[in-house]
Amino acid sequence: MENPNEKDPGWQYLRLSREEMAKEHSKPFDSKKHWWVPDPEEGYVFGELVSTKGDISTFKTSGGEKKFKKDLLQEMNPPKFEKTEDMSNLSHLNDASVLYNLRSRYSSMLIYTYSGLFCVVINPYKRLPIYTDSVARMFMGKRRNEMPPHLFAVSDEAYRNMLQNKENQSMLITGESGAGKTENTKKVIAYFASVGASQQNAPKEGEKKVTLEDQIVQTNPVLEAFGNAKTVRNNNSSRFGKFIRIHFNRQGKLASCDIEHYLLEKSRVIRQAPGERCYHIFYQIFSDFKPNLKKELLLDLPLKDYWFVAQAELSIDGVNDTEEFQLTDEAFTILNFSEAEKNDCYKLMSAIMHMGNMKFKQRPREEQAEADGEDEAKKASKMYGIDSDQFLNALMKPRVKVGTEWVSRGQNVEQVNWAIGAMAKALYARVFDWLVKKCNLTLDQKGLSRDYFIGVLDIAGFEIFDFNSFEQLWINFVNEKLQQFFNHHMFVLEQEEYAREGIQWTFIDFGLDLAACIELIEKPLGIISMLDEECIVPKATDMTLAQKLIEQHLGKHPNFEKPKPPKGKQAEAHFAMRHYAGTVRYNVTNWLEKNKDPLNDTVVSVMKASKENALLLEIWSNYATQEEAAEKAKSGGGGGKKKGKSGSFMTVSMLYRESLNKLMDMLHRTHPHFIRCIIPNEKKLSGYIDAGLVLNQLTCNGVLEGIRICRKGFPNRMMHPDFVERYAILAATEARSSEDPKACCAAILEKLLKQKKLKEELYRVGHTKVFFKAGTVAQIEEYRDDRINDILSKFQAVIRYNIQQVECKQRRAQWNGYYTIQKNIRQWSILRTWDWFKLYGLLKPHLKSGKYEEEMAKLNAEIEKLEVESKKAEAVRSQHEKELKAIEEERDKYLADLELLRDSGGKIQETLVNLANQKASLERNVSDAKDRLSDQETRREELERAVRKGNKDREQFTNQIETLNDNLKKIENEKEEKAERIKNLQDEMTRQDEAIANLNKEKKRNEEENRRLGENLQAEEEKHAQAMRLRVKLEKAIEEIEDNLDRERRIRSDIEKAKKKIENELGISQEALEELGKRKSEIEDKLLKIDEEINSFALALEEKQRTVYKLQRTIKDQTNRIAELEEELETERQARAKVDKAKGSVQLLLDEINDALDEEAGKIAAQQELSKKKDLELMKLRQELEEANINNDTQLASLRKKNNENISELNEKLEHLQKSKAKTDKDKETLRRQVDEVTIQLGEETKGKFDNERLVKNVENQVSELQARTEQQHKTIQELLAFRSRVAGENGDLEAQVEELEAQLTSVSKKKAQILSQLDEAKRNVDEEHREKQELSATTKNLQHEIDVIHEQIEEEINLKEEILKQLSKAKAEIQQWKAKFESEGLTAADEMEEEKRRRQAKILELQESINEANNKCFTYEKANNRLIVEVEDARVDAERYASQISQLEKKHGGFDKIIDEWKRQVDDLSMDIEKANNESRSATAEAYSLQSTSSQLSEQIDELRRDNKTLANNIRDLSEQVDSGNRTSQEVHKKVRMLELEKEELQHGLDEAEAALEAEESKVIRVQTEVSQIRSEIDRRIQEKEEDFENTLKTHQRAIESMQTSLETETKAKNVLLQSKKKLEGDINELELALDHANKTNVDAQKNIKKCIAHVQELQSQLDEEQKIREEYRENYLNSEKKYGIVQAEVEELVIQKGQIEKLKSTLDAELHNIRTSNNELANENSSVSTLKRNIENDIVLVRDNMDKSLSELKTLEENYKKILSDIGRLSEELHQEQQHYEHVDRIRKGFEQQIKELQIKLEEAEVNAHRNGQRNIEKLESLVKKREQELESETRRHKETIKLVSRHEREVRERQFDLDEQKKSAQKMQELIEKLQGKIKVQKRQAEEAEELATINLQKYRQLQIALDHAEERADEAENSLLRMKTMIRVGVSKSEKKISNSRDE
Repeated sequence: MENPNEKDPGWQYLRLSREEMAKEHSKPFDSKKHWWVPDPEEGYVFGELVSTKGDISTFKTSGGEKKFKKDLLQEMNPPKFEKTEDMSNLSHLNDASVLYNLRSRYSSMLIYTYSGLFCVVINPYKRLPIYTDSVARMFMGKRRNEMPPHLFAVSDEAYRNMLQNKENQSMLITGESGAGKTENTKKVIAYFASVGASQQNAPKEGEKKVTLEDQIVQTNPVLEAFGNAKTVRNNNSSRFGKFIRIHFNRQGKLASCDIEHYLLEKSRVIRQAPGERCYHIFYQIFSDFKPNLKKELLLDLPLKDYWFVAQAELSIDGVNDTEEFQLTDEAFTILNFSEAEKNDCYKLMSAIMHMGNMKFKQRPREEQAEADGEDEAKKASKMYGIDSDQFLNALMKPRVKVGTEWVSRGQNVEQVNWAIGAMAKALYARVFDWLVKKCNLTLDQKGLSRDYFIGVLDIAGFEIFDFNSFEQLWINFVNEKLQQFFNHHMFVLEQEEYAREGIQWTFIDFGLDLAACIELIEKPLGIISMLDEECIVPKATDMTLAQKLIEQHLGKHPNFEKPKPPKGKQAEAHFAMRHYAGTVRYNVTNWLEKNKDPLNDTVVSVMKASKENALLLEIWSNYATQEEAAEKAKSGGGGGKKKGKSGSFMTVSMLYRESLNKLMDMLHRTHPHFIRCIIPNEKKLSGYIDAGLVLNQLTCNGVLEGIRICRKGFPNRMMHPDFVERYAILAATEARSSEDPKACCAAILEKLLKQKKLKEELYRVGHTKVFFKAGTVAQIEEYRDDRINDILSKFQAVIRYNIQQVECKQRRAQWNGYYTIQKNIRQWSILRTWDWFKLYGLLKPHLKSGKYEEEMAKLNAEIEKLEVESKKAEAVRSQHEKELKAIEEERDKYLADLELLRDSGGKIQETLVNLANQKASLERNVSDAKDRLSDQETRREELERAVRKGNKDREQFTNQIETLNDNLKKIENEKEEKAERIKNLQDEMTRQDEAIANLNKEKKRNEEENRRLGENLQAEEEKHAQAMRLRVKLEKAIEEIEDNLDRERRIRSDIEKAKKKIENELGISQEALEELGKRKSEIEDKLLKIDEEINSFALALEEKQRTVYKLQRTIKDQTNRIAELEEELETERQARAKVDKAKGSVQLLLDEINDALDEEAGKIAAQQELSKKKDLELMKLRQELEEANINNDTQLASLRKKNNENISELNEKLEHLQKSKAKTDKDKETLRRQVDEVTIQLGEETKGKFDNERLVKNVENQVSELQARTEQQHKTIQELLAFRSRVAGENGDLEAQVEELEAQLTSVSKKKAQILSQLDEAKRNVDEEHREKQELSATTKNLQHEIDVIHEQIEEEINLKEEILKQLSKAKAEIQQWKAKFESEGLTAADEMEEEKRRRQAKILELQESINEANNKCFTYEKANNRLIVEVEDARVDAERYASQISQLEKKHGGFDKIIDEWKRQVDDLSMDIEKANNESRSATAEAYSLQSTSSQLSEQIDELRRDNKTLANNIRDLSEQVDSGNRTSQEVHKKVRMLELEKEELQHGLDEAEAALEAEESKVIRVQTEVSQIRSEIDRRIQEKEEDFENTLKTHQRAIESMQTSLETETKAKNVLLQSKKKLEGDINELELALDHANKTNVDAQKNIKKCIAHVQELQSQLDEEQKIREEYRENYLNSEKKYGIVQAEVEELVIQKGQIEKLKSTLDAELHNIRTSNNELANENSSVSTLKRNIENDIVLVRDNMDKSLSELKTLEENYKKILSDIGRLSEELHQEQQHYEHVDRIRKGFEQQIKELQIKLEEAEVNAHRNGQRNIEKLESLVKKREQELESETRRHKETIKLVSRHEREVRERQFDLDEQKKSAQKMQELIEKLQGKIKVQKRQAEEAEELATINLQKYRQLQIALDHAEERADEAENSLLRMKTMIRVGVSKSEKKISNSRDE
């Protein structure tokens, strides 16, 4: 078969043809005579052995005969390995074989070769057609062993590994300059872009869109223009390393890309070696691609006149800069660079060129440079967009900080030139950073997810030049790390394969071979750390660095050597270092400057003010100058401690180390692939290999190193079948001894062992492969060739013998033939003349005898045919009869089985139902019992906890009461024992100092021992880590040792921190004691003076003091009892948290102290220079002191006023606090009662627990029995179901299915009609309800109208009544008038009077009747009104009822709408199902006619249906079990909810003082919310009150206190010198400060406690809300699960119905069995019906499984939520308890404040009375004296208590330290024992050389320890000097202030 890839033009450069390979493999070879011989020019040459004499042997080479030693000879591989594609398969792995293989392949232009994990590439120096799209398509999706070696094969392997293993990949491309790294990187990126793009959708035609792969490819021109340059070896050398990450999503589509760069060669910007060139961009700008660009950039000089660019070459042969510039400009546009950004970038490049031409000259007799022409400076500043004068001034006179001021410092010419070069390098580096960031922004597309990436690392290889400097050190260090990474990765994989194959192999860590060199460079006291230290030392030079390196490492480290004298062009070297690739000589000149890389901050600040170049502002935006850092420090912007480069002093080494560590971390997280590029010659000739150069690169690239390590393992391996197939010829019987190829392999190798042809050490047999040492395969090949030669010779002999035998037989047959022919001829010659024979010849044709025989033959043939046909018919008939009998028997069986099923089905169902009921009842009982048990256990546990807490509290209270009683006794005797205690304290201080000194000594010893042990262990662990893994015992021991070491380190760090803490506390206590003594003496002096001055007031004051003292003692005793009890409780509970916080704070303090020490060390020099300026500052300070005294006086007056106001407000608050205290006392009593009740309940609970356990055991036994029964029943059910499925599969009929479908259709139509009727009824009901609603609204409106009419009628009747009453009153008035007239006049006659009386009486009667009628009407109207009112009220009630009914009806309407929607959905689903069923039935009918399978297929399908039915039965059983478990879990959830409710009720019980438990959780939540709201309101009110009270005082006092603290501290130290008046003022100020501090602290503590309470209350409320939500979710989930359970039950019922239908189908078979011919068609129909049934059942199963999965997931979530609720409830209970305790503590503190405020009020009142008596002066004196005395007493008592506490703390800490030291000693002893054991084991395995290295490391460690001790001593000395300087400055400031105050007092 021809390979289609061979037609591609690039295939000849990838793999040789078969004919060529056959020629190569058929070369003559003799393994004993053919050897590789060393040659100075060609490396190694072919030599033929002539003779040997001892160790010397003579060889015949192309140059004649030569003699060589055996050590120089290298074995040659057989021709089978000629031009092998993977050099790891070579039988002889040596340098000569590798070189020959590469050379032979390179001669055929096969530039790619594998070497194990490596892919070696040789630069062809010409274009080869092996990177085309067709070649890329060849390698896509192919394995590595399927295709020839290629870069695309490695890339495709990485891509496939990423997708398959879901792991990030990396490709490491290394090599020397000119080896082709950059080109290979381009090809890799293009391949990944094309592969990732091929996974995406193709764009539409006509669209021209810039794709991501185009942008990725277009990053190369930009990065090459700015990062590549011409070197001696390479015209396009990358002068930086880059790591390109190409991101893909999970489908392998290209998502985005980003680039990281490393080790940019900045020095090339200002310096180029001969034959080299600067970066390409400078020459591209001059290429005239843009004709106006040079004018815009002011480049008016020729290129050769720009010094930075024209130091060597100006052009490159074969490279057109205009075309390259066109490519870079196009790449800029594709990468979305704007025109402004491009122009700004070009401007910065031209500015760098202009800066290179700036010239300066030295001023005569001055250390100052000046500009020698300003043209170039103006051009550069024009490009920068800055002022040229400022630019020049910044270069020549930069601003420097001297002390606290900024001064401009002059620069000489050398310094200015150095600053220009540094600025040019920094500018270029920052522009390059900006380019990379900009490219990353454009490549960062956010359309697809970044799931995985493939990283491509293009970095320079190992470099050994004549002059090796700082750059070569870092490049070689990076390659050391990469080689260590490769060794570790390669041989971890190799040895993992050994472990997989089960080979006995001791694990070796080959990465440790390079650990020594890496440690020499990067570890502490290594080359980089010493270089960084020298950069900090003030007067350090490069020579001092070299001297220190030699002193530190020469003779002490194996990789550090003294350099050999230079040879030829080599430069001088200061030291040499042994790398894996060879020894490199390093020169340290300019290392300090290169590492510091200093910049002129003034120039940077000028550039940051640019207004025309936006890019310049952007690249300097993240750089903070020293002035900016100082301004931030002053303004408090967080930059106080930072220096120039936005942080502490960062060197180039630190930055490189950070980037290298990030790179190595990233590589360790990926799966690497290695590509090694090799330059064949330095002449750039194609096809020619320089052997020495290639061998050097092979060593530098680690290829030979990998081969060296391969020799230690088993590099050659073969699969077992391949080995048996190839080498079975060596042992034929053994190769066929077993079917297992592994056993055959072992047998073949054992035979070779017995024949003594192999040794056991040379091979290993794995699980799937056979592994061989290097050279063993070639040996076995020789044995095979010998065996083949023997077999072939024997075979040839046998063949020759057989050929001769055949010839002999042929000759004999020929002789016999001749004889018979001769005999027949003789007879014929006799007969032809005989007459009778002639007559016989004439008569024979006419005879019948011949024809009769022919006819008989024909008849016989016919008879035979008929017999065959009859036999066939009989056989067919017998087969049909057998089939009929079998079918009849099966029919009978099925009929009998059906009858049995009918009989047993009912019984089984009844038994199942009974068992299910019994099971459910038993499960209920069990669950109830378990719930009771769990409830009782939880109650018992809570009661036990409460009892324990109560006992602990009781014990603590008793202990605290005893301690308080002891303290009271001690306090009474305090005055007498003060002096003695002070002495004791001083003695104890001295003892503690001695103990601390001893501890320090022991600590140092321990530290030294630990360091020794730690370093020994680290060295040994790094060398033997992988070997230890296989030895489990050693591994455990090492892990224990590491744990002990970590413990010791932690203990050591804790001891150091504790020591520093103790020292600080000792210093504080000493200062406090000194201050106590001083204050005591001052107080005695003051008392004497005050007694002399105020004798008259002494008696009154003494009486008041006594009363005050008594009150204070009583109050303080009570407050101290409460406070100390609570404080000790909280301190004991929070001790651990405080210890952790203290550790963190101490560490922060240490860091701050170190930073401060660094800053102060830098300030010492500045302070020496500022000594002259201190006189002026002293004058300023005196003025400030005078102003401060005036401000103090005014502030004191305001403070007194505000204190009086605060006291009145505090009194009100104290009353509130007393009320809260009463509540807390009641809570305590209730808690005690609850504890007693809990103890009683505990006994009952324990008894109940034992009873419940017995019940549970009984129930569990019953459950186990029931489970066994149920399992038996399930088995019977499964068997029955399997039988049923068998019957259903055999008796399925399509017509029955059609009938079922029609029945389903009818049922669905009925359901649809019913649903529609229900819908109509629902609509009618809704319409009727709507009508009723309208009628009700109409009736209500009518009733309201009638009511209004009645009201109007009532009002009219009332008006009529009023009018009638008015008429009555008028009539009465008229009667009276007439009476008066009658009496007055008396003129009328009696008749007239009588008539008038009659008339009047008639009128009166009429009026009375009308009044009566009106009253009756009113009465009726009132009744009607009342009736109407009642009716109105009834109507309103009816209306409200109707409204509620209407709302309910509306809700029902909404529910009906939902139901209707659900029914509609169901109808739609049913219709869809019907359509699907119709479609399926149609397809089934079509399939029924198309499928005509045989009876065998039917049986197979029947078996499958049986299996499916079994699975269905299992699923049904699982469903039933899961439903039961769901019921159980739901019951458990209900029970757990009950438990939660009980626990919540208990919690509420403890909070609200309620004895009865709450039943419902909602009521409890409401109560808690109400209480929380009350607590909130109270706390908010109190917080507001306190904040309003204390904010004003805090704001005013804090400023005054901060301003006064500095002066007060200095004044306290100079008290003996100051006057008595000054002492009085200072005492007053100190007392006020103490009082204010105390008040502020108490206020802050109270506010913190209140905030904590608020936070806890809020958390409680949020948790309660969450619990409510969770409960509601539980309810909803439970309802959903019930619904799903109902659906599952319905589905089970449907399955039962289907069972009955299947039984019906069985009856149809009886009638159809008679027709045998139609049975096949019917069976086909049955087959189709069975398939449809199977599909339906599978769909049902899928639905059931989905429902089950959902229910299971919901149950899991329920259980998780329940567990969370339990944990939250426990946490809430604990937090509530803590909050109660905390609240009690706050109440106690408040009471103490109330009492103190009352005392203060009493004192103030007394002071006011005394003031009114004795005048204002005496009032002021008395107030000051009273306050002083009170504060002194309080301060003394507090200090005494604090000293007691300090002493107790010190004692505890000393005990802890002693305990820690004992533990350390024990652990150290254990460690020593373990170490001795390990060392004993390790010494056996190591050699004497390793022991010598250990001694060297011990000496190094001693030296390092001495060095560290010296550094510590120097640091202490510096600290002492700094402290002295501070003390001096403080004393001077204090003296000056005191002098000012004295002068002020004298003036006054």
